Amino acid sequence: MIKIALDGPSGAGKSTVAKAIAKRLSIVYVDTGALYRSIGLYIQRLGIDKTDKEKIISQLPSIHLALEYKDGVQSVILNGEDVSGLIRTGEIAMYASAVSAIPEVRAFLLDTQRDIAHKNSVIMDGRDIGTVILPDAEVKIFMVASPEARAKRRYLELTEKGEKCTFESVLADIVERDKNDSTRKVAPAIPADDAVFLDNSDLDVEGTVDKALEIISSKVDIEAI
Repeated sequence: MIKIALDGPSGAGKSTVAKAIAKRLSIVYVDTGALYRSIGLYIQRLGIDKTDKEKIISQLPSIHLALEYKDGVQSVILNGEDVSGLIRTGEIAMYASAVSAIPEVRAFLLDTQRDIAHKNSVIMDGRDIGTVILPDAEVKIFMVASPEARAKRRYLELTEKGEKCTFESVLADIVERDKNDSTRKVAPAIPADDAVFLDNSDLDVEGTVDKALEIISSKVDIEAI
């Protein structure tokens, strides 16, 4: 069993890289951001303001989340509905950032995430995997890229999906999320003391995956996974 923590700011490409590594090593990929996005979607659907902490907390008992895997692909099930295709918009990303700063929300998801890692070899990506969720992970990577590089990737991703946005608005959202995620009092998005940095500003996905695998193989015997 192995636990790999992949942390970093929004738009660094963590999910794409984590999925590729999971497939390469035949381990389970856990997209923790999707869990927060699903809670954000639930709150948004109810018309609750993303800054109204008390109302958000009051809704947690009504939220039932599950992760399902089919052919190595993760689906997020929210109260029986597969919402995997509904949670990747810019609006839901901002809701996710807001709800993830609430201690009660993080506690609500903590056991779910740790239970998956206890039962499987995993690579888990997020903001505080190496510091809070899996502090005992054998491998901790903190993936970074310049705000401009991340905004370009996110802009292309959103426009390919048909979402109307501008590069400037996406960049502004990323800068705002960086500030919120790195300065919040609960589980800020900061690297673990023993994390290895991976800057992929000038790398494509394949190059980033190769660098990440180099880091992983320097820490554990990947042939034995």
